[in-house]
Amino acid sequence: MKKVRWGLLSTANINRRLIQPLKSSSRGQLVAVASRAKEVAAAYAAQWEIPFSFGSYTEMLESGSIDAVYIGLPNHLHAEWSIRAMQAGVHVLCEKPFAISLGEVDAVRAASRRYDRVIAEAFMYRHHPQTKIAGEWVRNGRLGDICVVQSSFHFKINERDDIRLVPEYGRGSLWDVGVYPLSFAQFIMGGPPRWVASSQWIGASGVDETFAGLMHYEGNRLAHFDCGFRSLVYTFTDIIGTKGRLTINRPFIGQQDKERRMTFYPEEGEPEEILVPDQELYSGEVEDMNAAILDGSAPYLSLDETRDHVRTALALYESARQGQIVFL
Repeated sequence: MKKVRWGLLSTANINRRLIQPLKSSSRGQLVAVASRAKEVAAAYAAQWEIPFSFGSYTEMLESGSIDAVYIGLPNHLHAEWSIRAMQAGVHVLCEKPFAISLGEVDAVRAASRRYDRVIAEAFMYRHHPQTKIAGEWVRNGRLGDICVVQSSFHFKINERDDIRLVPEYGRGSLWDVGVYPLSFAQFIMGGPPRWVASSQWIGASGVDETFAGLMHYEGNRLAHFDCGFRSLVYTFTDIIGTKGRLTINRPFIGQQDKERRMTFYPEEGEPEEILVPDQELYSGEVEDMNAAILDGSAPYLSLDETRDHVRTALALYESARQGQIVFL
């Protein structure tokens, strides 16, 4: 295999973020798209200049025309179609959240081992140089001992028929955008928290439209975040240590944007702007998958980390439901 042949499983809006990175990849190529309706798939393929289209997901997976698939389906379908893809001999890049129960996570992991297929959770920001720089600063002690990580991720949903407001689809602001600061805290802290406490506001939709969480880690380190569907786009993260603070104003979206700022505030002296190499936000996860498939390297984001993402999110939801601390 010289290039990984990619397919898109569904015509979901999130695909648009992946199309150009897949097309411009030196080690991969976008060759197919599938929808539940043949005419929809054909129109989508014509719009985005994709060579092949299929009128069912299964047809594409079993066609022999693809090596890897990107799954951007609603959350409750991630595990099912990840397993079906691997059964068909296809590698999988699955949009976050990877699954919405630990049982599903473990079933997908078992399928990966059984069918010897690569699967990874699509947290695009984790592959960006900006996030890796933050991790390096923490690991080399530039910030001292980490005390607190604090983050926000909000945007407004105006249309009440939005798929992200459907409880049966495993939706809600924590699963949709709160998992970004959750995963970032896990990355910085080196693992999952010992216990969590949280609160949520459930809208008329039946899902959490505002969510706030506190996560307590070994060594009395804390992380807290808030997220929601009710305000204008707003995101930031602060990593606060005993020797300084690192602030990122666009930690999860638009890292190649000119508005991006990464600033170090030392104990003494003036703030320092940190230069970050430009990189298309979604290209990192695509190239990481290509390397795992073609070179046999391990995906940058491990399935152990992914399982902890889901485990922590479930604990946060349980804490909000009970109104008390939940231990992991």
